[in-house]
Amino acid sequence: MSDKTGNVWVHTLFTDFDSDLFKSGKHFKLYEKLGSHPMEVDGTAGTYFAVWAPNAKEVHVMGAFNSWNRHSHRLYPRWDHTGIWEGFVPEVGKGDIYKYAIHSQVDGHIYEKGDPFALAWEVPPKTASVVWDTDYEWKDKGWMKARKDKNALDAPYSVYEMHIGSWKKKYEQNGHSLSYKELATELTDYLLQTGFTHVEFMPVMEHPFYGSWGYQVTGYFAPSSRYGTPQEFMELIDTLHQNGIGVILDWVPSHFPGDSHGLYRFDGTHLYEHEDPRKGYHPDWSSYIFNYGRSEVRAFLISNALFWLDKYHVDGLRVDAVASMLYLDYSREDGEWIPNEHGGNENLEAISFLKEFNETVYGQFPDVQTIAEESTAWGGVSRPTFEGGLGFGMKWMMGWMHDTLEYFSKEPVHRRYHHNEITFSALYVFTENFMLPLSHDEVVYGKHSLIYKMPGDDWQKFANLRSLYTYMFTHPGTKLLFMGGEFGQTGEWNHDQQVEWHLLDHAPHQGVQKLIKALNELYKGEKALHQYNFKPEGFEWIDNSDYENSVISYIRKGKDPEECILTVCNFTPVVREGYRVGVPHKGVWQEVLSSDNDEFGGSGIHNPEPVETRFQAFHGRPYSIEVTLPPIGVSVWKFKRS
Repeated sequence: MSDKTGNVWVHTLFTDFDSDLFKSGKHFKLYEKLGSHPMEVDGTAGTYFAVWAPNAKEVHVMGAFNSWNRHSHRLYPRWDHTGIWEGFVPEVGKGDIYKYAIHSQVDGHIYEKGDPFALAWEVPPKTASVVWDTDYEWKDKGWMKARKDKNALDAPYSVYEMHIGSWKKKYEQNGHSLSYKELATELTDYLLQTGFTHVEFMPVMEHPFYGSWGYQVTGYFAPSSRYGTPQEFMELIDTLHQNGIGVILDWVPSHFPGDSHGLYRFDGTHLYEHEDPRKGYHPDWSSYIFNYGRSEVRAFLISNALFWLDKYHVDGLRVDAVASMLYLDYSREDGEWIPNEHGGNENLEAISFLKEFNETVYGQFPDVQTIAEESTAWGGVSRPTFEGGLGFGMKWMMGWMHDTLEYFSKEPVHRRYHHNEITFSALYVFTENFMLPLSHDEVVYGKHSLIYKMPGDDWQKFANLRSLYTYMFTHPGTKLLFMGGEFGQTGEWNHDQQVEWHLLDHAPHQGVQKLIKALNELYKGEKALHQYNFKPEGFEWIDNSDYENSVISYIRKGKDPEECILTVCNFTPVVREGYRVGVPHKGVWQEVLSSDNDEFGGSGIHNPEPVETRFQAFHGRPYSIEVTLPPIGVSVWKFKRS
């Protein structure tokens, strides 16, 4: 600091090394330097402000503390050509609201902008940033120490996807959503009851339009103030961790909205986005695409990813809309996009960014996971960058989701003609580290709820849904289920309403919820169902050719050859007694779960007694067993040596 006169004092948190890192795009802890930081300077309390606005003629801080004066508190430009403006404002502290008045040297206009690095924002529709901090005393040392095992690729990974604002509402209080503090109790208890290993929050980063579900972010470093303070969100994560539940955040580096207080034309120029709309405008979402070739923008985004892992102890990031980042012609017609330097449609800058993002995340937090929502056949999404991949830990298996829901939508009498839809996934399931998603996208916009995608009368709908879930939990790959699906919500998801909890007053919905709990316990308890989540050693078809009966059977295996789970799926409403299945081991096989059990709302057809193998070759194996297959049901068996 060299000057303590005036409304803004000269002060900096930047070293020359920080500046060099920032300009080269390699500063990945920018949240420690940019933004607003309450502190003391020479015994005087106040706040240090720093903002990147290289095309500004002047930058002023304005807020309630100066009656929103655009000219009274001018920041100082750094001498090192970083484009950063900074300064210390005495007597401004935690809780004060502010914006930057950016006087553009390009068009002469004054842009009133929120702080891209703000740690908190006003409750929408208000749009000012709030001076805050990330001070918090964490109590999750046990979880953090064991996280490498809980998050490992060979661990059970069952994700409950949810939208905080519409999970549960307090209708006695004008329909307000639960706060972070209330969720810390109610959500934790519910996840313990249902048995999920992780929860994935749809974007919690501050967003002005509630109806965007969080996917139009303006406050990348702030959890939404709709539900409480940053520390209260930390408390929610902390409580989940203390109860053995991991936390994944939906992260959106693919685009941002054009709200006047946000990143768009931040200093009067296209600072964060491409200037040419053929590269910088997203036609699907009427939003703007980050310029992944600009060093400072890459540093901003990677710093943001690390921020949530560092300051909020988050265990994973699900990266939204990766396909839209990879392809220059994504959702565009001829003439609406610019080919890359090789004449292709691959976005080379975005590819480079995603690789660097994953390398940096796993380099600094090797015990977390990054998960790509990527809907195309792009190769190596979840393969290491040193092998030519993008470096993600997992990828959503959109093909499995589409084919499976398409198959289950068919009347059972027609399924024999669509048998390949339910068996095809095995041909490519090990080409990536796949997560099986039944996500929010499948239960909105006229697609119907999962239960109403199923054909038949009510009994058949529930039987089909239970079969779908049991097939999903025994299929290779990790699992994800959107809120409401765990008990068969009948209505489509509506972000303005809570989940249809009243349905749990009815036995069929209770049964589905009990099944999900049982499946989570089975998945976590049986090594054969998770030790080889992503490896072909863990899967073997018994029979994938019985299309006449719409029956499939397969084995899941653990590292111990005797860790063996057999699944037999009967996708018709016909009870099949004496159905013979070839098995790999001689001994006793015990049914450990039937989706048709009474407790799950089924008809009670199951196999209560252990079954001894016969030395009778079948399905190309020397031993076989005879079982009863429930109608539209899945029977799961465990090998036990006699």
